[in-house]
Amino acid sequence: MVKDLLKGKKGIIFGALDENSIAWQVAEKVHSQGAKFVLSNAPIALRKGDIFELGKKTNSEVLSADVTHVDEIEQLFSDTKDILGGNIDFILHSVGMSPNVRKGLHYTNLDYNYLNKTLDVSAVSLHKVLQTAYKMDFINEWGSVIALSYIAAQRTYSTYSDMAQAKAMLESIVRSFGYHYGKKRKVRINSISQSPTITTAGTGVGGFKSFYAYAQCMSPLGNASSEDCANYCVMMFSDLTRKVTMQNLFHDGGYSTMGISETLIESCFTCQGECFDDIAERDRVMGTKKV
Repeated sequence: MVKDLLKGKKGIIFGALDENSIAWQVAEKVHSQGAKFVLSNAPIALRKGDIFELGKKTNSEVLSADVTHVDEIEQLFSDTKDILGGNIDFILHSVGMSPNVRKGLHYTNLDYNYLNKTLDVSAVSLHKVLQTAYKMDFINEWGSVIALSYIAAQRTYSTYSDMAQAKAMLESIVRSFGYHYGKKRKVRINSISQSPTITTAGTGVGGFKSFYAYAQCMSPLGNASSEDCANYCVMMFSDLTRKVTMQNLFHDGGYSTMGISETLIESCFTCQGECFDDIAERDRVMGTKKV
């Protein structure tokens, strides 16, 4: 990769929790490319403490902010301007949480108060961040905002629960605010729909191992790692992608375009027709009829 691709650029990275998180990898990559930034996460996440080690490693300040509260976002932006010496050029929104998933509640039995929390944290928070930045004129012209998404926004993943609705809303906000911010300041807003990735949040979804293995078998290039995603974010924050906006960009090794793969057929299926309702059809297709 070209060096110093982000030299002179400044930003905010939301959501770094530990070294497994995509936001953590993004912070390391953009630091290596010459950018300066502030790290931010919710107060409860800061208690874990790992993010302060990342701050030392990247020479970055760590600021607490609950992105569901506009007043805290305003304070974060004001403090960031003081720390970095002016407006910023990029934002990473790597924020997502579902109490329904954490509590193991089935999709057909959601707690609606939890659902409201899921949507607020995982999607509406992006609108709050963008609206606050828009009003404060906080992002420089040709700035870039990236939000992390997942293909469950378009397709049904039975255990992804209400996070699917959150990601669909997130991508809609990307498109809608991308228009308005593009017209006002040429700010680019995109989402990256990432492969299943081994993170604290990702592995909390029921059946994650199956998600991961299935996508690995389906994708001709294999699953994209958090480091791969960080490299993609560097490109999206750079001036090389100035005319890319309002897009949901699949970063998944080709998974999103696949129907079925030889690898899946030859190596992964263990099905013996248990899901067939018609026994005769099962025997005919699976070759299980006893002579």
